[in-house]
Amino acid sequence: MKKVFFIVVIMFVAGSMFGQFTFGPQIGYTASNLTVDKSEVVNNLKSNFLIGAFARFGKKIYVQPEINWLTQGSILQYPSLSNPNPVEQEIKLSTIQVPVSIGWRIINLKVVNIRIYGGVSANFVLNTTINTKNGDGSDYLLPSDFNNVQWQWQLGAGVDVFMFAIDVRYFGGINNIMTKDITIDSETRSISSKSNLFQVTLGWKIF
Repeated sequence: MKKVFFIVVIMFVAGSMFGQFTFGPQIGYTASNLTVDKSEVVNNLKSNFLIGAFARFGKKIYVQPEINWLTQGSILQYPSLSNPNPVEQEIKLSTIQVPVSIGWRIINLKVVNIRIYGGVSANFVLNTTINTKNGDGSDYLLPSDFNNVQWQWQLGAGVDVFMFAIDVRYFGGINNIMTKDITIDSETRSISSKSNLFQVTLGWKIF
């Protein structure tokens, strides 16, 4: 994790030395979901907010590294024939998100520009909490079942108006964030999950 932060700092410095450079804080809204590969398990979206900072360097083509703090997760339900009230687990992953994007300014004017971009994101899970209802949590998912690092791809579009940057993007899971065997109605099922994320941010370009 320290290596990633070091790389991002180097990119910030490099951006200030070469080409057009922008830096600033940002806030945003996220809707996350832990997809599950078994139809017997129902997953639901979980909404939250993020706070972070971004840098951008380059003109027509640019590179944008970021550091964001956010909570992602989902609500999983395990329907059972023997239990009319399904077991429900609310999963929260406190995460440091480090996306790196390569973008293209398709319209680049003085007061407004429109951008499209894509890239990858490394996510470092600092803390995992699980709230279980209608059952014993030890029979289902535990915080120790989740990986500390996950990778995602990302695609998005953005608009800059004066000193403000508005971005909308989607993150798709690359690696499984969790794999475990659980028992539902006396039958053992192996489930795995990837984290997907929809994100809207508002940034303020300090310079």
